[in-house]
Amino acid sequence: MLFVGKLCINEQSKEMEPCVRPLFTICSIGQKKIVSAEIPGVEVFHRPVFYKGMGRTKGSFVRVGDSDEPMSEYEVYSYEAFRRHIRDDARAITEAPLDTLNKADVENYVRLCKRERKNLSENVSSEEILELMGVIHSGAPTVAGILSFSKYPQGFLPQLCITAVRVPGNEMGDLGATGERFIDNARLTGTIPQMLEDAISFVQKNSRHKTVIDKNGKRTDTEEYPSIAVREVVLNALVHRDYSVYSESTPVRIEMYDNRLQVINSGGLYGKTTLSNLGKIRPDTRNAVLANILEILKITENRYSGIPTIQKEMQEAGLPPAEFSVRHGEFYATLYNSANQPEYSGKPADILAFCSVPRSRAELQGFTGMSQFYTMSHIVQPLLESGALKLTLPEKPKSSKQRYVKG
Repeated sequence: MLFVGKLCINEQSKEMEPCVRPLFTICSIGQKKIVSAEIPGVEVFHRPVFYKGMGRTKGSFVRVGDSDEPMSEYEVYSYEAFRRHIRDDARAITEAPLDTLNKADVENYVRLCKRERKNLSENVSSEEILELMGVIHSGAPTVAGILSFSKYPQGFLPQLCITAVRVPGNEMGDLGATGERFIDNARLTGTIPQMLEDAISFVQKNSRHKTVIDKNGKRTDTEEYPSIAVREVVLNALVHRDYSVYSESTPVRIEMYDNRLQVINSGGLYGKTTLSNLGKIRPDTRNAVLANILEILKITENRYSGIPTIQKEMQEAGLPPAEFSVRHGEFYATLYNSANQPEYSGKPADILAFCSVPRSRAELQGFTGMSQFYTMSHIVQPLLESGALKLTLPEKPKSSKQRYVKG
């Protein structure tokens, strides 16, 4: 019976493209045998795996909860674009004339190219530079060229903009005291550098600012969200969003709530990048042409430092780490403010009594019942600074063997 079952599964596997190879495991529980068939995921270059009888578009499925849902045409295309190295940001917008590009900005860009890339200035003309760098293609501006240099990019790509709202609550649909749905609502247009600056201004205008005066009368203003972190999440959305025809009708969205800031862009993670390795490895670049242009313009470093910078800024501000997720083909970056953090109800004396013997970070977290980030930054760190707690390995403060003991 087991042999017949395996044979049937193997025959079904051959109906998939590429062919999948199940790994069978058999174990015994009491008088019964349990058979499992594990199908390892294929490399991203070979995705999506589809049922040959229905073809790639209709025979590709994605797991959603407990059901298998057909992949959208865009989801199938996103794998195809990676496999075939389709550069959607280098797509020519043939209806846009060349004079839609701001002449002074383009000339400045060419000068920067010649200064930054010496071999360009020595070997090619200004017109060839624009073609080689992807600003124009076959005599027409590209998506990247329009978004970087057009006098008004949204004249040709109307939805490649940013919509920004400040919601009076923690969920979309919450209403304010007078029934208003939004405290502020804006559509931000222009080139990517212009939209980036306008987005930062929108967040600052709608953020709460805290002023603290210490015992010496020194005043310190604290931002609700670190401005550098805000800049990076917005820039990441503009640079790494999907610019294919499937999503060019979808703007980047900034949604500000009482407890968080969310920046959402079309297109999930690209290529081999996963949520678990995001910011830890060199990612595949969806829009290499656009990223290269913005690097020359000094808008982005193009060195994959965005995610680490965001997390560093949030940590230094005493805020929870940024969270990243992918939902329905969209990428979400979420920054939480201090309103989202529960307060610790215990007393410093409780921590000191607990640390009468050396304690690890995990033990301290378990004792407080808070997150490790909150425990260490809001509870333990002040006690270290005051000398009430001491490190057992002061020369190695980040060691996994570090312990904390009453001073």
